[in-house]
Amino acid sequence: MNHWLVVPVVLPAFAGPLIVLAMRHDLVLQRVFSTAATAAQLLLALWLLLQSMGGEIQVYRLGNWAAPFGIVLMLDRLAALMLVLAGVLGLVIQLYAIGSGWDRRGRHFHSLWQFQLMGINGAFLTGDAFNLFVLFEILLIASYGLMIHAGGELRLRAGVQYVVYNLLGSSLFLAALGTLYAVTGTLNMADMAAKVAQMPPEDTALLRVGAVLLMLVFAVKAALVPLHFWLPATYARAPGPVAALFAIMTKVGIYGIIRFFTLVFPSDDALMRLAADILLPAALVTLIVGQLGVLGARHMGRMTAFAALGSVGTVMLAVAQFQPAGLAAGIWYLVHSTLATAALFLAADLIGTRQQGGSLWLRPAPPIVQAGIIAALYFAAAIAMAGLPPLSGFLGKLAVLQSVRGTDTTALIWAVVLVTSIFGIVGLTRAGSMVFWRAHEEGTPAPHPPEEPQPDAPGFPSAALALTSVGALVAAMVVLTVLAGPMMRLAQDTAAQLSDPQPYIEAVLERQEGVK
Repeated sequence: MNHWLVVPVVLPAFAGPLIVLAMRHDLVLQRVFSTAATAAQLLLALWLLLQSMGGEIQVYRLGNWAAPFGIVLMLDRLAALMLVLAGVLGLVIQLYAIGSGWDRRGRHFHSLWQFQLMGINGAFLTGDAFNLFVLFEILLIASYGLMIHAGGELRLRAGVQYVVYNLLGSSLFLAALGTLYAVTGTLNMADMAAKVAQMPPEDTALLRVGAVLLMLVFAVKAALVPLHFWLPATYARAPGPVAALFAIMTKVGIYGIIRFFTLVFPSDDALMRLAADILLPAALVTLIVGQLGVLGARHMGRMTAFAALGSVGTVMLAVAQFQPAGLAAGIWYLVHSTLATAALFLAADLIGTRQQGGSLWLRPAPPIVQAGIIAALYFAAAIAMAGLPPLSGFLGKLAVLQSVRGTDTTALIWAVVLVTSIFGIVGLTRAGSMVFWRAHEEGTPAPHPPEEPQPDAPGFPSAALALTSVGALVAAMVVLTVLAGPMMRLAQDTAAQLSDPQPYIEAVLERQEGVK
């Protein structure tokens, strides 16, 4: 077994408590230790990605217990790619939080950050459905603390809504797992897939109930309409770095849909058709609602949150087909949209920190400090988010459109994607022009809701580090564009591996010598 496979979970699991117990009174030491731990996770994720590119499925059996009796971690191309994406976001956004001073505006930021990364990494690596639930709860508990970091009435109110909605989702998750366990007698995903493939069609009614419940759970996590109501307020009111990290939280829900419906359920054709019939309309409506929200938003945080919602719809348009071409396009756009959403949230935070009173309401206001470089970062992130050339969003949308050619819904999907793209372009451009080009206009601002209290420590301890962090995310999208050929081949290889689950099942269930 490759023991390095467990390190992305164990390392942050040790770093988080150690920061609380030994470094809680020394912020500098917290920053150094936590950043080193996050950087180590990224380096390890890159090494694991290189290992996975050969196509081998790696399995780690905790306690050396054989599946399905023991807990297993697994690594394939998709898991490795998601680990790298989480590592890049975790390190870059953490550096932004240090440079902007967000990490000193509340207690235990860095320990919560490590627990969040532990949950995210574990969710991508686990091969057991119940442990996926456990890791979901770990990352959600950490996100609750990060959500209300720095306090404020509006942030606390949004945090309570976020907690309540996700607790309901967690209850539904348990119900789904109980139903699937009643049918299959196992929660190991590979073992479940093997047993589902052997079930006679007349005995699959309860299985389909459990599968639909599970799909609803992941739809809540991914914020698919109509289960999206928690997202706009939560992301708009979260601290800037936290909202940027939350860009990958919705992708965890999409990952869950991809993993279960390409591994566990593909042998049930009726169930797969049902899933596509539910997910495709939901994706279309999610895209429309998200881009209309961008067009109508009057608050930069809500605008970015709705842009994130629209990106979820775009990814799901491709994924919902559960075909190799669609999965490849969806994986490409998932990586791009996560980077673009994080960059846009950080750019919005740069603007809000420099606005009078920390306001993100879109109205004429005095010019901000460092307007030129911040405007460049904002418009680069906006171009990427809107899917305009030359950045990777344009290639991603082309791949999504190409993947639906020849289907019965081609004309509808193309029309929705192209029209809503115009909505997004207009909304993002209007926001940028309001902040950077109409800042000198005089006049009384329109009435607006009260802002949350600002922390005592004003300004940026290290403006250069904060700006560089946002620039790093933009640079990552430039790299994604320049390396479009290799990245698309990786996405296609990943989709091909997902479309053939038998090697995964055999690798996990293989009983090796010395295994209990």
